[in-house]
Amino acid sequence: MTPPPPLGRPRNKDGPAFDPALDDSELATVRDALARGRWADARLLLARTGDDWDRRGHRLVVLAEGPTSATWAREWQLAEPGSPDAAALLACATVFRAVSGKDAPDTARALCLTAARLAPRDPTPWLGILMLAHRTGTADERVRAFDQVRARHRDHHHAHHLMAACLAEHQEGDRDDPLHEVYDFASWAAEQAPADSPLAVLPVVAHAERYRVLARAGLEPADPARSGHWSTRRARQVMKAAFDWWLEWDIDEDTADAEDAAGAADTTGTAHPRRKVDLNYLAHAKLHEGRPAEAAALLTRIGPHATHAPWSYPYRDPRKAFRAARRAVLGTS
Repeated sequence: MTPPPPLGRPRNKDGPAFDPALDDSELATVRDALARGRWADARLLLARTGDDWDRRGHRLVVLAEGPTSATWAREWQLAEPGSPDAAALLACATVFRAVSGKDAPDTARALCLTAARLAPRDPTPWLGILMLAHRTGTADERVRAFDQVRARHRDHHHAHHLMAACLAEHQEGDRDDPLHEVYDFASWAAEQAPADSPLAVLPVVAHAERYRVLARAGLEPADPARSGHWSTRRARQVMKAAFDWWLEWDIDEDTADAEDAAGAADTTGTAHPRRKVDLNYLAHAKLHEGRPAEAAALLTRIGPHATHAPWSYPYRDPRKAFRAARRAVLGTS
């Protein structure tokens, strides 16, 4: 294992990208092709992804976010009516349209259920239903969708993040409670997951999601730097456990790339496709815990792959917040 880099400048000197594709350059290329109507590239990408469910979910969600993705998914479906990939892309794209008010939630849900019937083992259509329920559904609908995802892939990364966000919104008007259900959920998920699972960082995610809710309710300062949310004894224990996990299990991207190049047919990589999401949450937490050296190591590894959450919490400009964090601990924005 290559240790994470300490203080220093990021490898990539470009500013934060805030690209949901993160460091999946192949996905970013295919997404751009899909925006131009070249759905065959998406077809090949998803076929190669296979049943790597976390990577499939990540790639489908990113491809579906485009404003014209639903249009091209329908064209793909006309060409291949029985394609589970085309159905899943159309379903996820329609979910995005529904949560933005451009389509009916019932339409999106029906398309997700159709996609689920075409690929019964695939958790991604149920991930789409969970995304929809987070914005438009009830608490029971969210739990049912999460259970369906977990029945197919028990350690599904994106679904656990979504469920943490949903649960954090319960008891919105109460002050922080260390026994709040979101903390119990995150601890349970981390304990149930394999030792190398990035769900070890989920308690940190839960902590940030609860801060988002409390700050928007006026129960925490709107500036996280003025909040004591990350300085309680429990919070420090959570941050230390997550950082120790990263030190032990983090995969160096250069090593992973070299292994991919040496492999015969494996094009999916060895690192988790959403690991940069976890690193952003962990860097944000370490910064506000007052651990600049640890935050610096994490920000260095993040490079330009910033994520809107949690830097935008509660109503902040994520680009300014991320740049300020890098200036504070790395001396560069």
